[in-house]
Amino acid sequence: MQRISVLTCPECGAATEEEMPVDACRFFHDCLACGAVLRPKPGDCCVFCSYGSVPCPPVQSGEGCRA
Repeated sequence: MQRISVLTCPECGAATEEEMPVDACRFFHDCLACGAVLRPKPGDCCVFCSYGSVPCPPVQSGEGCRA
């Protein structure tokens, strides 16, 4: 299971390497470059599944979203 994902801001294109929690999904992320608040796209459980290079650990393990 991968714990590191690169989040890419859809507003400005800035990319940051982030460590993902293994027991929860992250619903919000503040872009440090432009200040945009990232939220999951419809149908995705978290910002890593929407904007990350790797989906969140619960999705990787097949468990699905953990709210």
